[in-house]
Order: sequence, then C-alpha cells, then structure tokens
Amino acid sequence: MRVLVTRPQPAAEKTALKLEAMGHDAVVLPMMQAQHFAAAVRAGFERSHDAIGVTSAEAVRVLAGLGPALQPHLATPLFAVGAATARAATELGFTDIRVGTGTGEALAETVAGFLGPETGSLLYFAGLPRADGFEHALRERAIDHVTVECYRMNPVGHAPETLPALVQAGPFDAVLLYSRETARRLVALMREGGLDATGVSARYLCLSASVKEVLPVGATASVAAAPDEKSLLSLL
Repeated sequence: MRVLVTRPQPAAEKTALKLEAMGHDAVVLPMMQAQHFAAAVRAGFERSHDAIGVTSAEAVRVLAGLGPALQPHLATPLFAVGAATARAATELGFTDIRVGTGTGEALAETVAGFLGPETGSLLYFAGLPRADGFEHALRERAIDHVTVECYRMNPVGHAPETLPALVQAGPFDAVLLYSRETARRLVALMREGGLDATGVSARYLCLSASVKEVLPVGATASVAAAPDEKSLLSLL
C-alpha cells in the first residue's frame, strides 16, 4: 500500500522505515515541526521537584538537548505517558521510569500512586499546543505540579500544489494521523489544493477519536485500539 506519513521529523522517518519493512510504500509529508526551548528546560530544573512528567517523545528530545547537564536528573523518577515515550527516556539514560497506559488522565492516576497532595511535586515538560487532560487530572487530585512549556509545534509551510502533485496518479491507500493539530493542518492543505478527503486517501488512520473528529465529512477513518503506533499500524 502507498501510505502518507504526516508526523513531524525525525519520527516520520522512523515510521517510514517500519512501513517499508512491512512491504508498504511510505511517503513522508510532515505537517508540523518542533521548536525547542532549551532555556525553559534549564530554568525548570532549577525548581524544587520530586519527579518528572512527560507526555510525548518530543519532550524527551528537548531534554536530550541539555547534554551532560541532564546527568544529575537521570535518577529522578520519570512518569511517561506510554511505551514509546518511556523507550525514548530509557535511551536517554533515565533509570527510574513509571509508564502510563497512553493517556494523560491515566498517567495522572499513575502519578497519584507516587505523589499525593502533600507528598511531593511534579515537573511536567510539555508542548504547545496540547490537550489539558493530564494537567486537569493532576489538579483534580490536588497534586502539586509545575508545567514547563519546552517546545512548540509549528505548521510546515507546504505550497498549495503539494498535495495535488502527490495524488496526481491516484489517492493514497492510507494516511497516518497522530494528532489533532496534524489533522487540522492536513485538512487545511486539502482545501488550499482544492481536494476533498476521498481525493487524497481511501482511508485515514487516527491515533485517537479526538484526531478523527477533525476530519471532514466523507472521510473514511479508523481509530487505533490503543493510542500507540503499534496499534495504529495494525489498522493497515
């Protein structure tokens, strides 16, 4: 199958290699790119904290940018939203990693088993834009936390003719969508190119129901059983 990969780099290339190993033809067209704020991370680490929280592998990549300055923090308990984020943290050298089941709300429940209302504080490294599920759930549990916005996802400026050129020979068999913002940008690019959803792809594979909600009427979409790439690729 010919599959369009819309996630940011460098993750998009890793996904493309997985698809090629599965026998698919991968086309990479990132909709967003990350802008890292290393100074915000350094300032964040100066705050008193008992644990670290991350809800994306992108946040871990920002931490990696600190280089040797990260060394004193690698033994601090780190709460990762899911397996992929946990793997990235492990590869970076964190030694005490607690893994959630893929959602911010579930991660807050995991944090609550370690930190209580008066038993410590969490340093949450987050991106913009983001869903507020994790922070809302932390507030509900009265868990002391500080959010450090360490990166921003910015749209990639594709020309209006980009998508029409890619589908000139026919629609993709599938498009992989990992976030609401990526889906929004893809839909905007469709409009700019004068295309409808069926003209771009036969199927849209979404990491969550939230992503699917952004797609236009008429798009044939499926949602992964769990919010991870393994489940998403199993839809192919």
